[in-house]
Amino acid sequence: MKRRTFLKTSAAAAGSAFVASAPSLALAATSFKFDSYVSDIAGPSWIDRYYLDEMEKRTNGEVEIRRYWSGSLNKVGEHLAAARDGTSEVTLISPGYYQAELPVTRGLEWYFRMNNADALQKVCRDVYEQFDPLRTEWEQRHRSKVLYWTNWNYAPLVLREPIESLDDLKGKRIRGYGVATDVIEALGGTAVPMAAPEVYQALERGILDGVYGFDFVTAVAYKLHEIAPNFYDIGDGPHAPAATIMNKQFYDGLPDDIRKVSDEIVADIYGGEFSRIYEDVLARYVKTAEAEGVTLSTISDAEKQMARNEVQPAQVQKWVETTAKEAGIDGEEMQSLIEAAIAKYDPEGTLRRPYEISQRA
Repeated sequence: MKRRTFLKTSAAAAGSAFVASAPSLALAATSFKFDSYVSDIAGPSWIDRYYLDEMEKRTNGEVEIRRYWSGSLNKVGEHLAAARDGTSEVTLISPGYYQAELPVTRGLEWYFRMNNADALQKVCRDVYEQFDPLRTEWEQRHRSKVLYWTNWNYAPLVLREPIESLDDLKGKRIRGYGVATDVIEALGGTAVPMAAPEVYQALERGILDGVYGFDFVTAVAYKLHEIAPNFYDIGDGPHAPAATIMNKQFYDGLPDDIRKVSDEIVADIYGGEFSRIYEDVLARYVKTAEAEGVTLSTISDAEKQMARNEVQPAQVQKWVETTAKEAGIDGEEMQSLIEAAIAKYDPEGTLRRPYEISQRA
């Protein structure tokens, strides 16, 4: 793209339209804020950094992005409202923190249903395109455009003390996130909801015996293994779909060529960059984790099947019968679209889990 000056024609008109309702968006065409509640080395941040870097690079610097990591602009739980109201133009949203505000999106959250994180990203994309209530929840209710779906790759069960079997989880206090609490409770543990920044200290003080629903990359980046070095792969599949969103008014008002650049970067993320980035990051973090004393283990296939039977289909059906009905949507239809997308994409997934990487190193 050749360097040029924006906002002289259509973009200027769009900017003037913004001012009446959201003054912070007046310079939207060339400058915007990215706001994340996690650090720049946490799980999805690697994908977000790729998008942000490419936006600046592919526009030859015409797009300038101010980056606010680790809740430095908005606190945990405030980012959905910030994007909706234009306080932040772009932000990462983990739906587990917004269970009341995102009931339809919660239909994308489950464990023990598929295998590959790179496939989950495409499953979420297809359902967003195909299921109107999901798109409406984001674009109308929260006035935000999902730029791309991401996720927290894989979430091992992280424990202070080693276990011999899943029976040893009974009575243990384990941090849970979103529907991860269903898994903890189904396996006999006591789920303790807790925001990510509080987890290390809770482990250190003995408030927690372990952590679940904390992805591998972030667990290592946040040094949880200093207190809880026992990481178990329980065969639960990919973890925690998330979305990087842009204020809808802002997105619609971007100059056509800038919006095209954004769309091309997103296409590249879905087209293989997600897998490429995470393959490298997971491999490096496995090496770091093992060098710093982490034991990467798994459970038997029989126990994995037992855990799967305890969680599914009860977890999905609970959402269909409660959350979906209360939201007035056809939960069965959404789940049928999900099943079709899983069947299409999961066999094509290639992103290995940390335990698998450690065994093939």
